[in-house]
Amino acid sequence: MVNTELTRRHLMKAAAATGLAGALGSRLAFAADEPLGIALVIPSPVGDVGWGHALAAGLEPIKAAYGDKVKVTILENIAEGPDADRIMTKTVADGNKVLIAGSFGYQNGALQIARRDPSVTVLHASGFQVAPNFSPFAAKYFQGTYLLGMAAAALSKTGKLGSVSAFAIPELITSINAFTLGAQAVNPAIEVSVVWVNSWFDPAKEQEAAKALIAQTCDVIFSNAQDTPSVVAACEEAGVYAFNLNSSMKKYAEKTYLGCVATDWSPFFKASVDAHVAGTFKGANAFLGVAEKVVEVVDWNPAIPADTMAKIKDLEAKIAAGSFSPFTGPIAKADGSEGVAAGATMADAEIIAMNWHVKGVATPLPK
Repeated sequence: MVNTELTRRHLMKAAAATGLAGALGSRLAFAADEPLGIALVIPSPVGDVGWGHALAAGLEPIKAAYGDKVKVTILENIAEGPDADRIMTKTVADGNKVLIAGSFGYQNGALQIARRDPSVTVLHASGFQVAPNFSPFAAKYFQGTYLLGMAAAALSKTGKLGSVSAFAIPELITSINAFTLGAQAVNPAIEVSVVWVNSWFDPAKEQEAAKALIAQTCDVIFSNAQDTPSVVAACEEAGVYAFNLNSSMKKYAEKTYLGCVATDWSPFFKASVDAHVAGTFKGANAFLGVAEKVVEVVDWNPAIPADTMAKIKDLEAKIAAGSFSPFTGPIAKADGSEGVAAGATMADAEIIAMNWHVKGVATPLPK
C-alpha cells in the first residue's frame, strides 16, 4: 500500500444519469484549522497509463481550485475484499470526508461506510448502488469502442478481432458489444473473440492472452480495462493493431496503436467535491460519456482509411448530440435471439445492466 500526496502531473446499474445537486442539508465541509480530506483507493498502481492513472489525473483540477484547503491521499494496490473494506474504513476514520472507491469490488464496503456516516461523500466506480451520500460512476466507453470497431474492421485483413478483458461485468460487456457492432457496420462478417483474465492488473497474464488471440489470427486487439500496456506492447511486437481504455498508451506501440477511448473524470470529481463543500451533494447514478466530455477517442492511427474516418467523425458528432446510439436495434444476441427490436434504443438503465453478448462475439460469457 502506498499513501502519497497527489502532485501536479503533466499530462456505473440501476438508474440513468442524473444531476449531482440536491438538498441534503447543510454541513461544514472545511474545518477551520484543517483541509478537506479526499481519499482515492485503487486496485492497481497509479502508473503512467491506465485506469488508476486516469482517476488520479482527474483529481488535479480539484487541487488546483482549492489549493491547501484540500488534502488528497492515494491508496494504491488495494485488493478487492475484506482488506479493502478495512482500509477504506480507516481512511474515513482518519478524517477523510470524500472517498473515491475506484473499483467495482469495493462496492459493499464503501456503501456501508456511507450509511454509517452521512457526513462522508462516497463516489464508487462502476457500481449500481445509490444512497443519499453515495454515487456510482461509470463511463460510456461503448460510445468510443463502437467508433474504434469501425476503424478495426476497415484495417483488419482476417475479419477476426480480439479482446483481452478484465472481468465480465456489464461495463466491459457493453464495450465489447459496441466494438463488435461498430466493426459489423463496416464488415458484417466480423467475428470477435474474448479472453477474460479476471484481473485488473496482471501484466504476464494479459500478455499471454494477447498472444493467444494473435495466434488465432485476430489482427486487431482491444485491451479492455487492462491497467498495464502489456497487451498494447505485445501487439506492437507482433505487428497487430491494438487500442485500450482510459489513457493513451501510444508510446508503447508507436506503429500499431489504433487509438484510445480516453476518460477525463475531472468534470465529475470537481462537481462532486463542489457539491460536498456546498452541502448539496445528492447521490445519483452518474453514467457519463462523450456529451459530458468524460469520454473522448484520441490518437487515431493515420492508417485508417479516409472514407472510414469521415464516417467515424460524423457518427462521433451524432453521439455527442444524442442523435445516435450504438445500441439501436435491430440487434441480435449471440444465441440468435432478439436483443433489441428494430427501431428501439436501449435506455441507460438497460445498458448499465447488460449481461449478454451480441451476435458476432464468438466467446461465451463465463458462467
